[in-house]
Amino acid sequence: MSKINIEKIEKALEPLRTALKNHQLYNELTTIADVRIFMDGHVYAVWDFMSLLKALQINLTCVTTPWIPSKNTNTARFINEIVLEEETDRDQAGNYKSHFEMYLEAMQEVDADTNTVEAFIDTVKKSGDIQTSIFQSELPDAVKEFMQFTFDVIAEGKAHKIAAAFTFGREELIPDMFLKIIESNEKAPLFPKLEYYLKRHIELDGDEHGPLSLKMIMELCGNDPHKWDEVLEVSQRALERRIQLWDGITDGILSERTSTATVV
Repeated sequence: MSKINIEKIEKALEPLRTALKNHQLYNELTTIADVRIFMDGHVYAVWDFMSLLKALQINLTCVTTPWIPSKNTNTARFINEIVLEEETDRDQAGNYKSHFEMYLEAMQEVDADTNTVEAFIDTVKKSGDIQTSIFQSELPDAVKEFMQFTFDVIAEGKAHKIAAAFTFGREELIPDMFLKIIESNEKAPLFPKLEYYLKRHIELDGDEHGPLSLKMIMELCGNDPHKWDEVLEVSQRALERRIQLWDGITDGILSERTSTATVV
């Protein structure tokens, strides 16, 4: 029954997923300069993905003392396996790092700006209020709205909803697109960290994390039709926010091109 529900959700999400796969952004990502702009906006999705991950770990395992056994050891195992790789994976030099830290290093490698996101995270640390930090920031509206949605879902504290945003709100084409750009660029040998991150992303999401995430949702929803309805609703909204984020980044790339052409 759970597999049938997953199939129904995937079918219902197909129009949004198709819109995402065919988004104009992919055609605009043609140079390393475009990649820089993309990464400036996308890094917030990489960061708040880690927050979705930790919210699931908090909901599905015991991360406090005294330790209490998890209600569902299957979902606890699923999320702990994903946490292991996302939070403490090995980089291309064999050092343990989170995928977010690897992404920041890849940004630095292509001369993308990391100061803004690092300053934003520092603000969050100091305030302890994520939604206020987002609202008061000078980040683009598309980035703000994307993160606001993520943390609204987290604040509800419903594991199946968080799992829905975590599982179905991902992008699929960017790693392949990035790799094509890198391979066609004469400076490709200068970007080993970015190339490693992308290939690792493809490997884990396709072979391990994707299937594990679907199993997690099946375990969390079981035969509860209301939960399955909520998973679909959150998944649709997550994909809509992703499309809006892509819209904003595309506008940024086109605006930069126009500005550069005007200067020249």
